[in-house]
Amino acid sequence: MIWHQKSIRLPAVPRGFHLITDLLEAQLPELEKIEIGLAHIFIQHTSASLTISENADPDVRRDFESHFNVLAPENAPYYRHTAEGPDDMPAHIKAALLGTSVTIPITKGRFNLGTWQGIYLCEHRNHGGKRTVVVTLQGQ
Repeated sequence: MIWHQKSIRLPAVPRGFHLITDLLEAQLPELEKIEIGLAHIFIQHTSASLTISENADPDVRRDFESHFNVLAPENAPYYRHTAEGPDDMPAHIKAALLGTSVTIPITKGRFNLGTWQGIYLCEHRNHGGKRTVVVTLQGQ
């Protein structure tokens, strides 16, 4: 049984939904040693999130951003938490809805995602900065 854990610092990206599948695989040469297993990817932030969705059409990423901005708009009069700017509380809501982690099967040294699936970093702040994910690999 193999267990491996690694923190990966992601580059700062603009607000929106960004595919990070290739970036993660490039930072995880340990994947190649696992024939069958699981990867758990956890983001250590409250205003960004992770999800899995379509990896082909960039309109999907733009539509996600537009839709979530309707669900959690900036400058809503009912927000009490406003000290960190108008994008902060909506970012917390979006992150809570999408979640802080994804778990992916590993098969023959690769993430076993569907043909049209990719891992997204969902950046909900206008200037979120670099984000850190902790990846835990287990398998044999």
